[in-house]
Amino acid sequence: MLAEMDDDLAAEAVTYREADTADLDDAALDGIWALTQAAFPPGDFSRDDLAHAMGGRHFLADADGRIVGHASVVARLLDVDGQPLRTGYVEAVAVDPVWQGQGIASELMRAASAHIAGHYQLGALGTGHPAFYERLGWRVWAGPTWVRTADGPVRSEDEDGGILWLPTPTTPTTPAEPPISGREPISCEWRDGDSW
Repeated sequence: MLAEMDDDLAAEAVTYREADTADLDDAALDGIWALTQAAFPPGDFSRDDLAHAMGGRHFLADADGRIVGHASVVARLLDVDGQPLRTGYVEAVAVDPVWQGQGIASELMRAASAHIAGHYQLGALGTGHPAFYERLGWRVWAGPTWVRTADGPVRSEDEDGGILWLPTPTTPTTPAEPPISGREPISCEWRDGDSW
């Protein structure tokens, strides 16, 4: 049983890899779905949530011949107080309950954060567990959240305090591009399921 394994042995049993969605085969896609169903409470992770995690870069942890950890980064356009920013948005962070507490999620998020830093103007994610991400350098967005719809912007008060952001080397910081403080209004595009 894992509970009886030495932490170093458990860590050695896990291998990490990255892949674009287009490079994942059906077995990997099925494995990601199975993982999310094991890691999230029943009904908390839908097919819409899975669809949101596709189309970008996946960070995977494998052990015992299966996927035991996952995070993905997809491209989204977030608007910060009138400034559209190309954003690496983190989706579907999950670790198999048997493998939780081994540092897998932290390792996946470090890799995802490095990818965001190299490819995007901003990193963002939505979570009900901000403390985990804050210890990895993410910050709680303190400004109001909005969703851009065909009928105009709609406030998403329920998301306030649950959106985190990560500055990157290309996050605006100069007077020519108003610097980002994390207190401005921020909006995302509407999508099926959870917009944030």
